[in-house]
Amino acid sequence: MHTVEMLGQAIDLARRAGYEVREEWLNGAGGGGCEFRGQKLLLLDLMLGPAEQLDQAIDALRHDPEAAQLPMPHQLRDLLQVRRSA
Repeated sequence: MHTVEMLGQAIDLARRAGYEVREEWLNGAGGGGCEFRGQKLLLLDLMLGPAEQLDQAIDALRHDPEAAQLPMPHQLRDLLQVRRSA
């Protein structure tokens, strides 16, 4: 799967895990996952390319136990290094 497709899958997973996904110009100064007033946010920096945005999304999702329980493509699961509980 190409990086852009994987990014789309990661964004979809984030939304299903309860994140509000925002794509904004952050001048390369950051982005990633956070919680603000009880709402999970995933900020993707539009100044970065798809591979870096994917890294931001993966980093946020990797630390979210709710995301690990959701169905996702095997390639995305491998990137997250998530093991499904039996």
